[in-house]
Amino acid sequence: MKEIDQLTINTIRILSAESVQKANSGHPGLPLGAAPMAYELWAKHMKHNSENPNWFDRDRFILSAGHGSMLLYSLLHLFGYGLTIEDLKQFRQFDSKTPGHPEYGHTTGVETTTGPLGQGFANAVGMAMAEAYLAARFNRPNHPIVDHYTYTLVGDGCLMEGISSEAASLAGTLQLGKLIALYDSNQISIEGSTDVAFTEDVAKRFEAYHWQVLKVEDGNDIDAIGKAIEEAKKETSKPTIIIIKTQIGYGSPKQGKASAHGEPLGIDNLAATKDILQWSFEEEFYVPDEVRAHMYQCQLKGQKEEKKWNSIWESYRVTYPDLAKEWEQWHSKELPFDLLQDEEFWKFDHKSVATRNASGEVLNRLAKIIPNLIGGSADLSPSTKTIMKDKGHFSAKDYSGANLHFGVREHAMAAIANGLALHGGLISYVSTFFVFSDYMKGSMRLSALMGLPVVYVLTHDSIGVGEDGPTHEPIEHLAAIRSIPNFTVFRPADSKETAAGWYHAITHQTGPTALVLTRQNLPYYSETSKDALKGAYILVDSEKTTPDLILIATGSEVELVYEAQKVLKEKGIDARVVSMPSMELFDAQSEEYKNKVLPKNVRARLAVEAASSFGWHKYTGIDGDTICIDTFGASAPAAKLFEHFGFTVDNVVQKAIELLNNIQ
Repeated sequence: MKEIDQLTINTIRILSAESVQKANSGHPGLPLGAAPMAYELWAKHMKHNSENPNWFDRDRFILSAGHGSMLLYSLLHLFGYGLTIEDLKQFRQFDSKTPGHPEYGHTTGVETTTGPLGQGFANAVGMAMAEAYLAARFNRPNHPIVDHYTYTLVGDGCLMEGISSEAASLAGTLQLGKLIALYDSNQISIEGSTDVAFTEDVAKRFEAYHWQVLKVEDGNDIDAIGKAIEEAKKETSKPTIIIIKTQIGYGSPKQGKASAHGEPLGIDNLAATKDILQWSFEEEFYVPDEVRAHMYQCQLKGQKEEKKWNSIWESYRVTYPDLAKEWEQWHSKELPFDLLQDEEFWKFDHKSVATRNASGEVLNRLAKIIPNLIGGSADLSPSTKTIMKDKGHFSAKDYSGANLHFGVREHAMAAIANGLALHGGLISYVSTFFVFSDYMKGSMRLSALMGLPVVYVLTHDSIGVGEDGPTHEPIEHLAAIRSIPNFTVFRPADSKETAAGWYHAITHQTGPTALVLTRQNLPYYSETSKDALKGAYILVDSEKTTPDLILIATGSEVELVYEAQKVLKEKGIDARVVSMPSMELFDAQSEEYKNKVLPKNVRARLAVEAASSFGWHKYTGIDGDTICIDTFGASAPAAKLFEHFGFTVDNVVQKAIELLNNIQ
């Protein structure tokens, strides 16, 4: 190892340890142990340019073990990504650029938000899939405009999480040769040695997943690490995991101890660490001049790489102008057409249809005009109606297919969709039965936290699942995903509202959308309209200026209030029917509009939804009521269940009359 290499590695270590110590909070163990592998990768093997962090053909680096964030921040500082020494000093402080775990969109150079272990690993699989798909679509002879690797640094905790098993299995099946994982194998977790809970043979496990497995016995041997990275690049038909044996907290008195994981070294131990590493500089947060100069040369190398790519791109634009134009459109956030004014997009047969079927029809309409749609399901596409016709199937034999087979791997599926969206150039969607969103929640939350426009198609949305019983009947799930900040939930009542849900999903760029859809047929309403994009609107109005009662419903239950309004009218009660497919979109409207739909002076309000009542009282008020279900479902034909749980027109009418009598 050259002297400059060792000095730079120790600079990374000391900057990381000092930042954690100044914050009196954080995880110094991983940066101290993994600094050599990270430095070797970033300085000598990874293609990136800090002058243009968003250069498309850069290699992606994901710190899946996000608790070791100071390792990444030290790298970003030294490699010129705009993080200053002052930023490092503000580690874990309010509104700093160096939060406790890496946050996408907050810190330049951070490719994805990590911290929940295993998420970054699965994101990396999605990014590698995106690279393979785009390369198959756009690369031409002598014009490899898509040619980059995805690297992820994972720890023992990442590989314990089930999501990593799901993602690794799929990556091996798909033979993603440009995916390389560096495993920081220090055999320590918060509770102590991994012997207490993690004794499996990781190498054999990944061999069984059809990965190439390489080993480096000394985590400080950067020559061996470099050779392993280059060997990994040569394997084109398998992803690679490089198992690198390290010592957590290397160079500190806490080396090899669990206490090095998640707490500052302490002032005395930090001083001892500097002595052990022969760090002779007295100034805190110091970067030696020779390290600065060395880092500058590394940055120049990255700039040359991008210049080389730019030359290829310019030739590509001349040689393949149509493909270049398509490429630019794929990477634009603006659609090249106005779907709102496209009458065919909003046109449907006037017949009863399940909203999952309507969604399938809309998806295929979109697939004809939005070529960069990509997605699939957790082995349920025939049921969730999420197969795009004539778009092929993504596989190890053909990376050009846009239909993805995730297998029964819901959690990895959602995280992979995040990776596809993060990579750029693609619009990703995933699907499963709504009840299985439980398995996806962690990744869905991160979609929202990162502001990613991932589309979640969630079918079989209520007790209408019927005979499959309570295990498959979502009750609390609407309330759960509605509670996620920056997440739009859309439960349409018919085909037109389903089209509105899809329109929002593909045009909304700053967060995910869930389309919550029925298995059973729903009627077509002449009154539904694009106003569904406002989240709630008057479907059938009262004849009076001020209605006696407001009936509110979503999805399949709109039919109940629609028919109940007619019965109430015969009884002399004038009711307004409001369809509310999306609470989030309605809440975003002006106060004037919201009061127009739900006048504050109308206290008699009844909400009907075949799910938990949690969250509905903000619309029904103190005097209002709900017909919901706050128990688990049962196994029986759907019609029997709806009757048993009170989802009938007669019960809506009865509840409405009782409500009016109680208020009066």
